Amino acid sequence: MKSFEYASPTSTEQAVSLLAREWGQAEILAGGTDLLALMKDDIVAPRRLVNIKGITHLEGVSADARGLRIGALTRLSDLAGHAEIQRGYPALAEALIESASPQIRNMATLGGNLCQRPRCWYFRNGFGLLPEDETGKELIAQGENRYHAILGNDGPAKFVSPSTIVPALIAYGATLKLESPKGRRELPLEEFYRIPTTEAEREHNLQPYELVTEVSLPPAKYASAAHYEIRHRQAFDWPLAVAAVVLRMNGRHVQSARIVMGQVAPVPWLAQEAAQALTGKIVSAETAKLAAAAAVRNAKPLSQNAFKVRLARVAVERAILKAASGGTA
Repeated sequence: MKSFEYASPTSTEQAVSLLAREWGQAEILAGGTDLLALMKDDIVAPRRLVNIKGITHLEGVSADARGLRIGALTRLSDLAGHAEIQRGYPALAEALIESASPQIRNMATLGGNLCQRPRCWYFRNGFGLLPEDETGKELIAQGENRYHAILGNDGPAKFVSPSTIVPALIAYGATLKLESPKGRRELPLEEFYRIPTTEAEREHNLQPYELVTEVSLPPAKYASAAHYEIRHRQAFDWPLAVAAVVLRMNGRHVQSARIVMGQVAPVPWLAQEAAQALTGKIVSAETAKLAAAAAVRNAKPLSQNAFKVRLARVAVERAILKAASGGTA
């Protein structure tokens, strides 16, 4: 690990003033579960590390009539066990419990989870986000790609967005707050993720001098939700496909639906076609199957990951049925 400056601000104003205007100059340290591994492997080598653990107002959960507000420094273990989340947002609670091992959940923060870098083995071995060989050919397209993207992979980005709790947050309609020397801004969580087309870009809608401060969730009344993962092993493992579904019902009919897939694209994938296929329908085995098929209709598997198309379809189908049954299927 290369030497670096170390700063411990106690306010967001101090923190953002210590960040840099270019990537690679400074990095934010929260739980450290991702960043320290990247530094040890020489994937990133910041000149300054800004430890934000002393900014105590970025921790905790508060609830009011507008919904839930979660500080970016709140640990995943605290969120998973929080009564308001378990009662009002059970699909998120389930996603949190399945998101990592207990040891990692006790260290990892919500903001860090949202901002974690891809788990793509090309990236983690120093080949970059969009790896190419010396002739300019894409390494992932012609190489080992079993666990890479099947959607949103038309460009050079073939990695999958790593967070397994973000699909649930997006399905519930989460918004994100950021702070920088230029002020504060807020955006829907799905707009925080983007697909880079050059190595100079990042996979987040985040400037190097910005800090994630808070996630807000609207009230989840009258919503039926579910989270579903498919893994190799029941014990902690990176899932092969994730689906999060939130249904708002009008009697037995679906008034509106939000269906978000994870581990299938460089961004959390909002399956609009699947939601449209469900809207106005009664949820049944047949309508869930048709909606799930719509979710992967535009999939373009790589040379070794066609199996992920079926897994993603099954995850969506089962999440829909689980949500329609009150999250108990």
